[in-house]
Amino acid sequence: MKSKGYVCLAMALLSTLALTVGTTAQNGQSAVAKHHRYKVVDLGTFGGPGSTVNCCAHQINARGAVVGSADTSAANPNPGCFNGPLGFSDCNVNQAFKWRDGTLTDLGALPGGYNSFSQAINAHGTVVGSAENGVTDPILGIAEFEAVLWHHGQITNLGTLGGNESLAFDVNDRGQVVGFSANAVPDPASMFGFATQTRPFLWKDGVMRDLDTLGGTNGVAFMMNKRGQIMGQFYVQGTTNIDTIFWDEDGNAVDVGSLGGTNANCSTCGPWFINDRGQIAGNSTLAGDATHHAFVWDQGALTDLGTLGGDNSDANWINDSGLVVGRADVPGSLTHHGFIWKHGVMTDLGVIGGDACSTAYAVNSSGVIVGDAGICFVGGRAWLSDNGGPMLDLNDLALPGSGLHLQDARLINDRGEIVCTGVLSNGDMHAVLLIPVDDDDDDNAVRTASTPSPAPRHASSEARRSPQSRWSYRNRIPGAQSPSR
Repeated sequence: MKSKGYVCLAMALLSTLALTVGTTAQNGQSAVAKHHRYKVVDLGTFGGPGSTVNCCAHQINARGAVVGSADTSAANPNPGCFNGPLGFSDCNVNQAFKWRDGTLTDLGALPGGYNSFSQAINAHGTVVGSAENGVTDPILGIAEFEAVLWHHGQITNLGTLGGNESLAFDVNDRGQVVGFSANAVPDPASMFGFATQTRPFLWKDGVMRDLDTLGGTNGVAFMMNKRGQIMGQFYVQGTTNIDTIFWDEDGNAVDVGSLGGTNANCSTCGPWFINDRGQIAGNSTLAGDATHHAFVWDQGALTDLGTLGGDNSDANWINDSGLVVGRADVPGSLTHHGFIWKHGVMTDLGVIGGDACSTAYAVNSSGVIVGDAGICFVGGRAWLSDNGGPMLDLNDLALPGSGLHLQDARLINDRGEIVCTGVLSNGDMHAVLLIPVDDDDDDNAVRTASTPSPAPRHASSEARRSPQSRWSYRNRIPGAQSPSR
């Protein structure tokens, strides 16, 4: 029989817990009520079912222009229909788009090609990505695609380094472009499953330059900053190890290294963001390759960010102040929470309500963080957090009437405009832009927290993607295989 003292202690603890939960919920509702609201802009399609912002890098610029890919109503003639807009086969022709000030522009493909994919936009509205050229790769049997640049309504083929495929990943305000290209050297171990070596390139003033990979045979350039500093991955010379690589403004290469592992069979390992200070946030396996941690590389120093008490962590973004966001396992490693890392400390951003997991994807210069929460590795609802404050469901902050459930908030610019996925009642997914609304313009907004939008019953885009690398998903590499396989 339990003593009266234990019964009283248990009742006291339960009362305290109930008070804490109630206070937390009230604080969340109060934060929602005080926060500005968002106009929901469905970026639409070209007549087909879906559209997406390919994420991440620079798919929204400081002026609110957004690039991505959208379905047309035409059937995709390519074998396997591998290039649907959401990382799975939907068998519609897919076209790169640019959206600005309410206008969705079809950027088109190369002559003879059907599909195109945009990856980044700079401050001047120049867009880069890839487009089919109307030729079938004689070795792989897939539609060839080549790196392209769109500017003032014109498409420019950036070419290749001698192989059949290339793709542009990023463009800075100087008009410099980075990406990868196949060359003519046969290599069965090529990155992305090509028949020849995969090489990183820098395109500048009409010339594609093969970047140094420190003796390694394969590499890829993923992202660059305003200064022209570049980050990517490469095969370490004479090994099957894959390390992060950094190129300075003059093209000099530095092996960023790892946290002790080889990064083999790790789909999230590698660089994820480079800020304008040249700091890189990414992920690496530890010794033995059984677990992986987020890292920051800064002028030669590689820092392990640790976890929230579990085994693994992933960094997704670093802003110019050095704030890093991502996700990390909590004790037991069965669930993960979004985190913010600053001044050497990782802070748990928590979850929303009864959600099991959350992930932070991006943070702007003001420290506003966006992400997704819900079922682990599936997600369910988009959220934001002001500098690590309460996690707010963006469905509660959106002005009513859009008919969309918001999930996967992936990008935010310094104006506070957020790019996420909107799910229609029939399950179709559209790229969505959330635009902050000033109180003076918010006459029709509900001033209290709205009823939370229920999560869609089907799996989110993260669960529906094909089993390729996260780089392949995020950067829309048609038919690509993981560079870590």
